[in-house]
Amino acid sequence: MTLSEFGTYAVGVFLLIGAFFTFVGAIGLVKLPDPMTRLHAPTKVGTMGIGALLLAAMSHSYVFRDGSFHELLIMAFLFVTAPISANFISKVNIHRRACDTPPKVKSDETWSTLVQRDEDGNVI
Repeated sequence: MTLSEFGTYAVGVFLLIGAFFTFVGAIGLVKLPDPMTRLHAPTKVGTMGIGALLLAAMSHSYVFRDGSFHELLIMAFLFVTAPISANFISKVNIHRRACDTPPKVKSDETWSTLVQRDEDGNVI
């Protein structure tokens, strides 16, 4: 088995893995019932799918051409920004009361940005 044959099989496997994860993410985005559960499909599964597709592109460029680092930059950007965007989307859903609110906390504790204060600025 030559390097180009092995590379062809590796690219095929990465493409199948990426397509599977992307397909599962798309189904989850359509089928899940509320915004907070729907949020997991594009951020968790979609990131793995796009990561595998970029890994296939990177493998193909190294086996059949000179190679490329562009895919590594795209993956790094994607893996850094996906959790941050998921956090912002979940906070918007919580503030809009579009989902179940978190349970009540004790008076001496706070939870994220849902802190209720009285007129004096004390936590309720």
